[in-house]
Amino acid sequence: MKTNPVPESELRIVTDNMPAAALRCSRDLRFLWVNTHYARWLGTTPEAIAGRPMAELLGARAMRELQPCIDRVLNGEPVDYERLVDFPGLRRRWVRSIYTPTRDAQGEIDGWVAVGIDVDDRRSAEEALRDAERRKDEFLAALAHELRNPLAPMRNAVAILGRKGPLDPEVAWSRGVMERQIDQLSRLIDDLLDIERIARGRFELRTERVPLELVIDMALESSRPQINASGHHLSVLLPAERVHVEADPHRMAQVFATLLRNAAKHMPERGSISLSAAVEAREVVVSVSDDGIGFEREAEPGIGLQLVRGILNLHRGRLEAKSEGRGHGSEFIVRLPVAAGEPVAAPAPRERRGADQQVSLRVLVADDNRDAADSLQRVLALYGHEVRVAYDGSTALELGQQFRPRVAVLDIGMPGADGYEVARTFRRKLGSEVKLVALTGWGQEADRRRALEAGFDHHLTKPVDPGTLNDLLLMVLDPRH
Repeated sequence: MKTNPVPESELRIVTDNMPAAALRCSRDLRFLWVNTHYARWLGTTPEAIAGRPMAELLGARAMRELQPCIDRVLNGEPVDYERLVDFPGLRRRWVRSIYTPTRDAQGEIDGWVAVGIDVDDRRSAEEALRDAERRKDEFLAALAHELRNPLAPMRNAVAILGRKGPLDPEVAWSRGVMERQIDQLSRLIDDLLDIERIARGRFELRTERVPLELVIDMALESSRPQINASGHHLSVLLPAERVHVEADPHRMAQVFATLLRNAAKHMPERGSISLSAAVEAREVVVSVSDDGIGFEREAEPGIGLQLVRGILNLHRGRLEAKSEGRGHGSEFIVRLPVAAGEPVAAPAPRERRGADQQVSLRVLVADDNRDAADSLQRVLALYGHEVRVAYDGSTALELGQQFRPRVAVLDIGMPGADGYEVARTFRRKLGSEVKLVALTGWGQEADRRRALEAGFDHHLTKPVDPGTLNDLLLMVLDPRH
């Protein structure tokens, strides 16, 4: 069936009324034709544009910016880009342009056609969203910092009580309560930030081939204090054969420790918790069950389980939750792929110095939070170290020259000179003679990178367990570190 060609006048009606700029340009960079929409952007008429050089209307600067796109389209490549323009009839706005090469009767590229769309409103909305996300990130980081700072002296004070020998039963009970609640608050802060990182795709895993039993042992070590404090009975059943998974061992231990702590928390004293693991069809299946309060089937998981699910998703695993209802206990089942290939032997554990081994080091503590500095000085002194305290960066620098510390534990946000400046100065003047430890409420990955770049050897987030910090100090005497 033969069709009649569309009259040019009809095509002009279509192009002039379409909500986009349209134009055709020649290989020698002249406007051959433009629609009314594009002419309006330039503040003139289509007749005043046709046949004129592009540079004459757009200017030399715009042509320099457009030249890479022009080169590509004249080489036969479609081009799609966004650019901030400043046209007389449009003002300063973002425009998206799509170039398509055109060919003559012999098939040679003789120019291109372009379609332009005003996308300024969309770009503004995207920028507003980015600003909102940035402000949220800054708020969460600042909130975590402010919450961690008061927890640091509280944890140090509790640790001092623990080093003072046998306590009155009521005092010992109160100390245990404070210790558990400080741990819980610290984990909640970390969990909130981890959930945000997972949601934003910024959560990093350091995966390796790791024995399942090692991950379970790490989780048990982390959660056993909460389980024992309530007098719960814990039974653990692992496969007779060694099973490996491809996982970040610390993050996966966090998964199982969270499930164990949740079981201990939501159960009356002297309850029963069971952890069992098995291999089913190339999957590791780990079950954590309890005889606690249970939950309704429609109940939403809390922050802890959101984090667990996020970590498991990154490991290609999943979490199943079961309960017969309130008062009937609960079961949480983790499924993970078994690592491919033959199992390999687990690395031998490194020998550690005993926690009660008294080795005296010269330690400088610098923190503008006096409670944090003074309490850390007291607890480190109980471990046998010689400790000096500074409450600002300038004093820390003076003490560094006089005291010649073996280890400097530095806060970051100090007056006079911040922790980064103190670290750089110590590294320049004392060299490897001093080990530098950043102890700060700022715990983002960017904060860790910046600390290492400033010369710190270690980055710890408040509130740190004093025993863990003491172990780190003792590592200074180990030639392998």
